[in-house]
Amino acid sequence: MATSGLIGTGITGLMAAQIGLQTAEHNITNANTAGFTRQRSSQASNLGMSTGAGFIGMGTHVSTVERLYSRFLTDQVNRSQSSTSQLDTYHQQISQIDNLLGDSSSGLSPALQNFFTSAQQVANNPADLPSRQAMIAGAQSLSARYIAMGDQLAQMARAVDGEITSTISGINAFAEQIGSLNQRIIVAQAPTGQPANDMLDTRDQLVAELNKLVKTTTTINSDGSYNVFIGNGQQLVVGAQVMGMTTQPSNSDQSRIAVGLKTATGTQEMPESLLDGGVLGGLLAFRRESLQPAINELGRSAASLALTFNAQSALGQDLLGQSQLSSTPNSFTPDFFSVAGPQVLTGRLNPAGSADVSASFIDPPPYSGNFYTDLTGSDYQLTADASGVTLSRLTDNKQWTGADLTAINTQLASDPQGFTLSASAALVAGASYLIQPTRNAMQTLQVNPSVAIDPRLITAGGPLSASISTSNLGSAKVNSGRVGPGYPAAVASLPITLQFQSGQLQNFPVGTQVSIDGGAPVTITALTDTIAYSSGATITLVGSSTSTPPTGFSFTITGTPNTGDTFVIARNSGATVDSRNALALAQLQTQDTLSGKSSTFQEGYARLVNATGNKARQVQVSSDAQQALLAEAQAHRDSFSGVNLDEEAADLIRYQQAYQASAKSLQVGSTLFDTILQVVAR
Repeated sequence: MATSGLIGTGITGLMAAQIGLQTAEHNITNANTAGFTRQRSSQASNLGMSTGAGFIGMGTHVSTVERLYSRFLTDQVNRSQSSTSQLDTYHQQISQIDNLLGDSSSGLSPALQNFFTSAQQVANNPADLPSRQAMIAGAQSLSARYIAMGDQLAQMARAVDGEITSTISGINAFAEQIGSLNQRIIVAQAPTGQPANDMLDTRDQLVAELNKLVKTTTTINSDGSYNVFIGNGQQLVVGAQVMGMTTQPSNSDQSRIAVGLKTATGTQEMPESLLDGGVLGGLLAFRRESLQPAINELGRSAASLALTFNAQSALGQDLLGQSQLSSTPNSFTPDFFSVAGPQVLTGRLNPAGSADVSASFIDPPPYSGNFYTDLTGSDYQLTADASGVTLSRLTDNKQWTGADLTAINTQLASDPQGFTLSASAALVAGASYLIQPTRNAMQTLQVNPSVAIDPRLITAGGPLSASISTSNLGSAKVNSGRVGPGYPAAVASLPITLQFQSGQLQNFPVGTQVSIDGGAPVTITALTDTIAYSSGATITLVGSSTSTPPTGFSFTITGTPNTGDTFVIARNSGATVDSRNALALAQLQTQDTLSGKSSTFQEGYARLVNATGNKARQVQVSSDAQQALLAEAQAHRDSFSGVNLDEEAADLIRYQQAYQASAKSLQVGSTLFDTILQVVAR
């Protein structure tokens, strides 16, 4: 009996040592296998046999072969990997915009500078046709630069959409593999309850690869399968069931790819803010935070340039003597540029019969002799429900609410955004519209074809001029003056001859409104009505009192006039030598024409370049820091779960010695058994 026990015990030792050797060898051969977790055989003592001398040991057995696995460390690596992939992807994409905007040859600044320089040359010599042609060429080059940048950004947007689609395909492929492995793991582990280590490693590696594409969280079911979630808990994989993701046109902007989640009833568009981490999170964040704002900001620059330049151009007189005062106004070509207006996109899920909504730019308000726009560079969401209409600015979620669009437009009049809204009918509850005021402006900026083929149509001169009579005896002088919006209404009958009498100016046309230094207008009720004279004061014959200050025709008299001296306001006959409007056009370069009169064109573009460059550097620094965190997390995990060849070599020697010792015990048992047989045979 003792001999039998000795042999049996030796056999258990041999088997345990053999499994230990196989496990160590398995670790060694997979030392460079991605996702492999070091395994360890766990031994336990067999139940002893009860005898009169007590319990005698019956050897050992291997209870399990387990992975040296830490879920906490693995999740830490996955989170770090997800963040690293997002930042790397974001940096790769934003670097393209940074290079485009900052390039000295392809950037916008040189083209802006060249165009306004050519406008100044026309102001220096308004009758010179080559200078006018050079101004048109400069404008066409500027337009081509805007269009080229717009095309490049549009191509980048299409490329991002393509990468999003490709990434979603990759996510679905990993999800299918995880679901398939879940089923195989359930089947493999159910009969024995022992872990299917290598399949578990493969599944964990798939989850790790999935986190490179999108941030996920996992839970473990009682049968050993994984549940994989994205966003704020949306199911991607539940056991062996795979939901999957899809791409589809956005509900608000059908030209843009959105990410959806497959459900039992179809697909559901997911808010981009929920899809964080990985390549997908990086692409969506880049498109939302950098690409679309850059397109909108450059569009705002293009739209503001066209609107303000056209507004000033409309106040001038061309080389043919045409202006808003022409007897045939239709022959006058006031617009120098053409540009697309705001775009309104109807929601894909709008109720049947929803009204058509449109948006229009408002005329640039004048200030200090120039113009500005209130365009913000943001998109807006217009929604309707049972209580009324809401307009939301998407960059900061500022809202305007009212019973209808008329109420919204009333609010926008006091808080201008650069556009107004209109609809074909009342908005129905559930309708949604995306307003993009500047999205298409950059790629549609063009020089007016009529001006492009005839440089004489550039409105370099001023349409009106103020002068002193040759018979005046005083020392007073008057400047030529300048016009503002609504000026034709201020000078309905020309010429106008004002007379100085005893410190007063009189003979203003009846019905004329007169403003001094931008003050409240005074209405003239009789030719004998007077306006107090003050040397150097700006006198405005008001055509538009809604502007602040009032606009129309403004001029200044300086010096000391004699009683009876007269001052004449008449149409300008010197269109070939007058450059007042060309100077005003050139001054738009240095005027605060953007952001509600807070920055110039160059400053607005410089801010975009700086913001993009700063964002690119910020993402790069964050990416480098996250790479370090990822390396540290991987090192912690590998120190626990990775294969150490020195340790495995030591285990080989240890298990080899155990095997040899067990074999020796078998040899001893066999010898004893032979001796017993010989004794019995005698």
